[in-house]
Amino acid sequence: MKQTSFLTLTAVLLGLLLLGSIPALRAEDLRLDIMFSNDVHGGIDRAQATFMNPEFPPQLGGGGSAATLIKQVRSLSHKKRDSLLLDAGDFFQGRPVGTVTQGRAVIEYMNAIGYDAMTLGNHEFDIINEDLIETLRLADFPILSCNIRDRRSGDFPWYVRPYYVVSRMGVRIGIVGFTTTDTEKMSFPENIRNLEFLSEKEAVQHWVNVVRDEEKVDIVIVLGHAGLPYDVEEGYLSRYDASGNPLFEERIAVWGYDAQEIAREVSGIDLLLGGHIHKGIPKPWIDPHTHTMVIQGYAYGSNLGWITLTIDPETRTITGYETPALREGSMITLFEDQFIPDPTISRTIEDQVAIAEEGMDEVIGHTSVYLSRINVDAQSLMGNTITDAMRHEVNADFAFLNLGGVRADIKSGPVTYRNIFEVMPFDNMVVSFKCTGEFLRRIIETRVEGGRHGLVVSGVNVIYSKKRPNFDRVTSLKIGGKPWEKDKIYTCVTTDFLMQGNAGLNLLIHVPEEDITHHQINLRDAIVNYFRKNSPIKTRIDDRWSRNDNARPTAEMMQ
Repeated sequence: MKQTSFLTLTAVLLGLLLLGSIPALRAEDLRLDIMFSNDVHGGIDRAQATFMNPEFPPQLGGGGSAATLIKQVRSLSHKKRDSLLLDAGDFFQGRPVGTVTQGRAVIEYMNAIGYDAMTLGNHEFDIINEDLIETLRLADFPILSCNIRDRRSGDFPWYVRPYYVVSRMGVRIGIVGFTTTDTEKMSFPENIRNLEFLSEKEAVQHWVNVVRDEEKVDIVIVLGHAGLPYDVEEGYLSRYDASGNPLFEERIAVWGYDAQEIAREVSGIDLLLGGHIHKGIPKPWIDPHTHTMVIQGYAYGSNLGWITLTIDPETRTITGYETPALREGSMITLFEDQFIPDPTISRTIEDQVAIAEEGMDEVIGHTSVYLSRINVDAQSLMGNTITDAMRHEVNADFAFLNLGGVRADIKSGPVTYRNIFEVMPFDNMVVSFKCTGEFLRRIIETRVEGGRHGLVVSGVNVIYSKKRPNFDRVTSLKIGGKPWEKDKIYTCVTTDFLMQGNAGLNLLIHVPEEDITHHQINLRDAIVNYFRKNSPIKTRIDDRWSRNDNARPTAEMMQ
């Protein structure tokens, strides 16, 4: 492997700094380099940046390249400059080396490169609590979450603490962690049976006060598994007036508090490092009233976040920030040819990958079309393929999956088990159930209620209107090409994740157990079976799902 010299890499780093949008430097200021990751999802291995160019993707160096950059940022440290390395959760569930090892490979990497702290994300609870505990037991750094409680004792689970205080350059820094309460809606109930997720806002405010008042810290960093709205400014104006006051007397939200709400409504935070939504914010968004900075990275280990806080040495308060690059801001993409992977770290990761990925490059089928996961009116070629596979696996009338359940594309050509794993990295199982046509309709109505945008489906033709009242929006429904019948018994297939009432489908927990069949097949394997039997795949966007706000109900829907 080609190696880069220290001088070459230093030149790269200096080039990044010189390109940055940096305020006038104050020589007397201290500098704190904060490096951070979020939503790594097991992405410590090498990968191709297909999100940049699907046909000719640049090579990413994963944890090896991250280690190179981390070491060089640390090499900048001196009497008036120091660093922290933090992670905002969802660290292992997603790529084979993370999922197969249940996060142990990722924790070992984080230990080796010297993380200072991390918080827990919702996907940490995709595995049973006993297995998660064994993984977290390996960590050589504190795991933070101020809003998780053990229901039995009312105290924190032994593996988390609410905050951690570190000292850098004589400055006391309090780091408070929190986990999104969305976890309760997105995890298997059995996995979190003994855990309670308290309101993020109240818990974070309490512990920020503790580190400010009792620990006498100078700077507060909140490490939270929650993100900013995709449109930051529009999101803010939909919640707060020009003076920063809430527009509504009561908060109207199905999901937990996001990073923007925490920044606005919790006082005393200097910097919030977020995640959860997989959208990077190149330069920090700053709340106009609390002046809290919020920043977050992308996902799957494609980048390392790096922001430098400037600190007045007398008052030990933040005077500003610096970002290392003009275009990328604080998001440094880990291109392998720019950050040559650290050989020791890379060797360890590659050994873990070889074990986790044995047999994953077997070709299991072909596709004639590029199977994109991008949804247009609740349809995507990848989503349609998955639900078709589910329906064919158990010979069901209707298959459905949540819109967020599809995690990757598959390009045209040969398809391997690895490709299927990337599309469906979570260990969801196939479950079918019998229900009436009326109940089937309620499933669909639930997912077009309010601002919801539907389901990935197979076996049905749905037309709905957003101008109609909630739960009366489906204007036309066919099952297997035939008009829907209210009292007919249909066979539906979905995942155990949705059958647990997740993604807003709480009605599914009321399906009688005698009407449910657990097929004991992983959804990934059902997709593999479909590719083996039906290749080449020629999925298309069809009339299975469409929105028409001018549509009028058919005669059967008027029943």
